[in-house]
Amino acid sequence: MQSKRIMYMFMLIGGTLGGYIPMLWGANYFSFASIIFNALGAIFGIWLAFKITR
Repeated sequence: MQSKRIMYMFMLIGGTLGGYIPMLWGANYFSFASIIFNALGAIFGIWLAFKITR
């Protein structure tokens, strides 16, 4: 149960940080690039949490 909580936390953090990356070049937070980077950040967060907990 603890590993699931860590995965959700890393998914949230990764998605948030990934969504803010396109804002560095002036895109809106709700732009298409931001949504794509949000998904990629969440996937990276899940992968990182899986590596940490195993």
